[in-house]
Amino acid sequence: MKEVTGEANMTVVTIILIGVIVAIATPLITSMMNNTKARSECHNNGGVWENNQCKTGTGA
Repeated sequence: MKEVTGEANMTVVTIILIGVIVAIATPLITSMMNNTKARSECHNNGGVWENNQCKTGTGA
């Protein structure tokens, strides 16, 4: 019975750790995807990405 209890505890710990990792990784991945999208749109529109802003030839 001790082995079953220990195994159940490890399962709970594993599920909690996976939840924590997902909670931390999701915002990071979302942020990276949004930055990549903004850079791509900037380059597709003929701009240059500098200092987290899209710079175009018109000074905007």
